[in-house]
Amino acid sequence: MTKQTIAIACDHGALALKSHIAAYLQNKGYEILDLGVNGTESVDYPDYGYKLAHILKDGQATRGILMCGSGIGISIAANRFPEIRAALVHDVTCARLAREHNDANVIVFGGRMIGPDLCEECVNTFLNTDFEGGRHQRRVDKLSNPPR
Repeated sequence: MTKQTIAIACDHGALALKSHIAAYLQNKGYEILDLGVNGTESVDYPDYGYKLAHILKDGQATRGILMCGSGIGISIAANRFPEIRAALVHDVTCARLAREHNDANVIVFGGRMIGPDLCEECVNTFLNTDFEGGRHQRRVDKLSNPPR
């Protein structure tokens, strides 16, 4: 199996969770591309959502994990890019459906909304679930090509 590179980024509101998940994934054999933050000083979450989106767009990572306090703002930022399908999840079912039905390439968490154990389960599900394709492909294609 080829080692996957997972990009991970957060703002100050999710630093502890990001650090936990990065270590968890490294222990499972994934290569982690840590895009920050690495301190508790207040930062602007869009900067980190955009940074991760560019990394995926350029092919430097296969999947991404984003986090901010609620997960909402950073997912909105990442989803500004047509190549990104960032899904804010709160449970394992959402993580599975984000992959199966939406072919999400970024999973998003609220650092103040989810605990580390459940986050691990969601990340594991996200990284090990395939896109179903079929009837979902047409819908996913529309996400990257909105009508004018």
